[in-house]
Amino acid sequence: MISKKHLKADKNNWPVTDERLQKLKEVLKNRQSGLTVIMEHVDDPHNIAAVLRTCDAVGIYEVFVIDNQQNSSRHLGRRSSASAMKWIKVHHFEKVSDCLQEVRKKYPLVYCTHLSTKAQSVYDMNFMHAMAIAFGNEHAGISDELLSAADGNIIIPQAGMVPSLNISVACAVILYESYRQRLKGHYAEKHPLSEAEQIDLLKSFTSRKVFEKDYHD
Repeated sequence: MISKKHLKADKNNWPVTDERLQKLKEVLKNRQSGLTVIMEHVDDPHNIAAVLRTCDAVGIYEVFVIDNQQNSSRHLGRRSSASAMKWIKVHHFEKVSDCLQEVRKKYPLVYCTHLSTKAQSVYDMNFMHAMAIAFGNEHAGISDELLSAADGNIIIPQAGMVPSLNISVACAVILYESYRQRLKGHYAEKHPLSEAEQIDLLKSFTSRKVFEKDYHD
């Protein structure tokens, strides 16, 4: 049972009111244990911010970022994404192989958002399995290395002249379809985070370091 006792012994955490603790416990209860996002070389801070906000909204608690640029975390440190960063763990990798090795420990299936002849419509996907969904660079898309290592591709049906959506929009469409399926199937209730994982997240939610960090460097 999660309570204030898990925070009292840690001087690095802000005091939490009973009302605030109840809100945090409700959020933790609905965190998704088997769904995550991979962002590969996504450059626009506004797109990153929107993806993080959508992840938080559907209960994703961690994302994986592949970026071989030095100080890639600065892309996630802009004002527009600071609020979402408080609630989501961000794991950084320079190599696709290293990222996938870590991802598959908890998310065995990896799907890319990529237009191909064998791609599945997002509305035909079964999101009731533990999986990661990868989104690529705004211009180049997903790398061949990541595509070749993935278990499949997802497309969003469209009726317009331009056969693509902004990454943040595509992410929202796919994640909310997965969220719809998981709500209907009571996924979070059947596969909750462990108490240890919830306590770890609770401490990160109330960490002084999170709130005192300067996101504008």
